Amino acid sequence: MSFWENMMGFFWSDISFPLLLMVLCLTVLLAHFRREDRPSLVNTVSFFIVCLFGQFVSAVLHALEHLRAADVTHEVFVIGAGIAVIRLWGLLVFRTVLPAVKLSLPRITEDIFVIVAYVAWFMVRMRYAGLDLGSILATSAMITAVLAFAMQDTLGNILGGLALQLDNSIEVGDWIKVDDISGKVVDIRWRSTLVETRNWETVVFPNSQLMKNKFLVLGRRTDQPVQLRRWVWFSVGLDVAPTKVVGVVEASVQQTEIANVAKSPMPSCVLMDMDSKGYARYALRYWLTDLVLDDPTDAVLRWHIMTALQRAGIKLAVEEHSVHITKENEKYDEAVRQREVQLRIKTLRRVELFSQLNDAEYKGLAERLRYSPFARGNIITRQGDERSQWLYIVINGEADVFVDLPNGKRRTVRTLGHGDFFGEMGLMTGAPRSASVIAKTDVECYRIDKEVVEELLQARPGIAEEISHILVARRAELDVALQNFDATGAHKDLSQQRIEILATIKRFFSLG
Repeated sequence: MSFWENMMGFFWSDISFPLLLMVLCLTVLLAHFRREDRPSLVNTVSFFIVCLFGQFVSAVLHALEHLRAADVTHEVFVIGAGIAVIRLWGLLVFRTVLPAVKLSLPRITEDIFVIVAYVAWFMVRMRYAGLDLGSILATSAMITAVLAFAMQDTLGNILGGLALQLDNSIEVGDWIKVDDISGKVVDIRWRSTLVETRNWETVVFPNSQLMKNKFLVLGRRTDQPVQLRRWVWFSVGLDVAPTKVVGVVEASVQQTEIANVAKSPMPSCVLMDMDSKGYARYALRYWLTDLVLDDPTDAVLRWHIMTALQRAGIKLAVEEHSVHITKENEKYDEAVRQREVQLRIKTLRRVELFSQLNDAEYKGLAERLRYSPFARGNIITRQGDERSQWLYIVINGEADVFVDLPNGKRRTVRTLGHGDFFGEMGLMTGAPRSASVIAKTDVECYRIDKEVVEELLQARPGIAEEISHILVARRAELDVALQNFDATGAHKDLSQQRIEILATIKRFFSLG
C-alpha cells in the first residue's frame, strides 16, 4: 500500500463526507437565522477545521508508522470535532428552533444540555479507545471533591441557578423586585441572574442571593395574564360628594380604550383618606399590562382624571394661601375675563344655530359656556344616548364622528376640527344621539346646556324657526353620509321635516 493510500485510509472514512455536509448545512442555517451569533459560529467552525487538520496530521503520522502518536492525536482531534458539532447543534436547537415555536429557555438550560452531551461524547470516545471508565470516574470524583471545597461560593451560585430553573421561581421575561431594585429578567446564567431596569441599567444578582433572600415576581399570578396593579393619586375638596367624584372618574376611564390598561379587572376609583386640611384623597386603581410603561401610563390616566373632573366642574385640591388682592389685580383679572368672552363670542358666531343673535345675546351666551376638555380616546357622546342634552363646539384638537351599523360594523362619518359643532339635535329636540363622537386627539370644547338655550328661546321664540331650518339641513347631510335614502326616494321632503322639528323644539322648550 502506498504512502498516500495509507494516509487517506486512516484520515477519510465512510462518515467523513456526511459529517462535512452536515457541518456545512448547520453553518449556513445559523449564519442566516442567527446573525447576532456569527462571531461564536465563526469560532466554532474554525475550531472544527483545526480539528480536521489535526486528524490529517495524525493520518500523516500513521503513514509514517508512528502508530501510537497517530492514535492519540487522532482520538484527541476526533473528540474536538465532536465537541464542535455538538456546539453547532446546540446553537440550532436552543437559539433557532425552540424560539421559532415560542419556547424560550434560559442560557443556563442550553449550557447544561450541551455540557452533558460533551461529557457523554468524551466517555464514548474513551470507551472506544479502550480506557477503563471506572478508574476515570473514581479519579474524577476525587478531583470534584477538592474543587467543591475550594469553590463553595461559585458552586452555591451554580446550584442556585439550577434550583431557580427546576422550580420555575423565575423565568426569562419576568419582572422581579429585590429590595428597592425592580426590572426584567433577561438571562439566568450559571453564577448570576441579569436584570434590566427601566433606567437602562443591568443589575447582576448572584444566584445564591436570590435563593437565600425573598424577592417579588411582579405581575405574575397563576392562570392569569401578566399585569400589575398601579395607583394614581389625586385630591378633591370635601365639599364634593365622594360618589360624584368616583362616578365621574370611573365613567371616563372605563369607557375609554387606554393603551396598557387592562379591561379585567376594570379600573376603579376609591376614597382612601380625608385629612384635616379639608381634602379627600382618592386613588384610581388600574392593572398595567406592559410593566415597562408604568410612568407613561400613569401620566395618561392623570390627564384623563383631570379632564373628567374639569368637565364635571370639580376642582382638584391644591394647597391654599391667603393673598391680598389689590385693585390692579382686579382690573387685570377683569381684562383677562373680557378677552376670554370676546374669544368665545368669536367662536359662537361660527355656529349657524346662533346666527340670529344680537351682540347682547352673544355676550350672555358666551359667559355661560362651559369649558370641557377631553383626553384622546374619550367617548364625548355615545350613539343612542338620550340624556346628553347639550351641544359642543370644538376649539382645539380633532374628534371622529362614527356610527355603529346594524351589521355590527362601525363607519366613520367625518372628522371634526376647530370651529365645528355637534349635538345640536339633542340640545334642541331632546332626540337620542344619532352618532358617537370620540376624541381623536386631546380635544378642548365649549359646552352649551339646555338651560342656557331655554332662557334664550323664552326671551326670543322666533329664533326657533331659523334653528329648525339649520337642523333639517344638518340631518340631511348626515343622511347622505350614512346613505340612508332608500331606492325609491321615499324620503320626507325638507319642508315637512322642518315643520316637524319646529314643533318638537317648541314642545321640548315649552314654547307657546
